[in-house]
Amino acid sequence: MTGRDNQLWLRLWRERRTDFHQQAVNPLLSRFWPSLGLAPGSRVFVPLCGKSLDMLWLVEQGHEVIGVELSPLAVKAFFRENHLQPVKRRQGRFTLWQHGCLTILCGDYFALTQADLGQIDSVYDRAALTALPEDLRRRYVAQLRLLLPATCPVFLLTIEDAAEHASLQQALGVDPELQALYAADFDIDLAHVESLFEADPQAPEQPPKRAEYKVYRLAGRVQTR
Repeated sequence: MTGRDNQLWLRLWRERRTDFHQQAVNPLLSRFWPSLGLAPGSRVFVPLCGKSLDMLWLVEQGHEVIGVELSPLAVKAFFRENHLQPVKRRQGRFTLWQHGCLTILCGDYFALTQADLGQIDSVYDRAALTALPEDLRRRYVAQLRLLLPATCPVFLLTIEDAAEHASLQQALGVDPELQALYAADFDIDLAHVESLFEADPQAPEQPPKRAEYKVYRLAGRVQTR
């Protein structure tokens, strides 16, 4: 992130404005993750992980999980709230927090290298793009591509606001921004869509708006010249 964006993210955690944090494991993760068919012991990368409980679920499936999170408050809260006693040490530009098969690297995602992560077998991305301003999203995907093996799969969950006049077919298709960001390097499989009408907690007097909860499976492609 830029310094400005880093400070904004850190301030959200300091001021406890973290209503984006889910209080339970994402049901779409537990429902569709097995379709990847990953072997026990596979190493799963979770970018911009916050204090997501989904990481614990992935560990329970027999995976080794490596998250990255900018805010030390988020990382500390994750281990405290889940009654885990991590080992901490410096690793290059990061502070590594580790408990069993779960590791969180505390630092800037954009400073990560392949050496920091080691071999990665899959990525779990729950709406990481929404945490970034639009001008950083292409850089986020480019960084992901640098960190991953060429054919590494990405399991991507998104929440997309349906355009006011979008047809049902448009709403249930691949999001145009996601297509623009990922299609050059990944084959995109839209595996599942749930369309829900939800009230805006910031404007309860407004009528509910339709949101699309989508499950994408992205398969990295080997680039040919």
